Amino acid sequence: MRKHLLAFGSAALMLTAAAQAQSETTPYNEMPGGEYVLDKSHASLTWKVSHFGLSNYTARFTRFDASIDFDPANPANSTLSVTVDPTSVETDYPNAETKDFDKELAESDRWFNAGEFPEISFVSTGIEMTGETTGIVTGDLTFMGVTKPASLDVTFNSAFAERPFSGLATLGFSATGTVTRSDWGMSGLVPNIGDDVDLLIEVEFYQPKD
Repeated sequence: MRKHLLAFGSAALMLTAAAQAQSETTPYNEMPGGEYVLDKSHASLTWKVSHFGLSNYTARFTRFDASIDFDPANPANSTLSVTVDPTSVETDYPNAETKDFDKELAESDRWFNAGEFPEISFVSTGIEMTGETTGIVTGDLTFMGVTKPASLDVTFNSAFAERPFSGLATLGFSATGTVTRSDWGMSGLVPNIGDDVDLLIEVEFYQPKD
């Protein structure tokens, strides 16, 4: 037993040392440029909407993808594209055995109507830097067959030229935004269910090795 504990402790120390050796973050202007893809194991896309003004009902999409063509010399020249599967909407509805509320949200023509509109997409059209590590990403949001401009307030969190353990160049961002759902044709139960939908996004992007 003691030998196993010692071996486990040694392995933990080695992993900690490896992480510490790679723990130096890198300024974004020293990161390699080019395409970065979404690290789906470190990404979340959450939304919330007012429920009769009593609370903000919160849900998420569990299947989405994104990529960045990153320009470290001038981040405003970078581009972003995102796709979301509306059938992956997930709530914490407590009585799933009697009512599949997630499926209702995904399929009902009052809500996401995913049978007719199977994808939500966002393609950036411009980036305005508002600070050294903040910016506004504007783009075309296509939702329920309607394409309109939308924007996200984005914060660059950190970057690694070689992220601990993976060894891959990695960028990390947080983003928020608000869309008025009726602008895209989803007006069911407005105003009892809020028209404005708040988005909360946490993402990491990595550059695949050749």
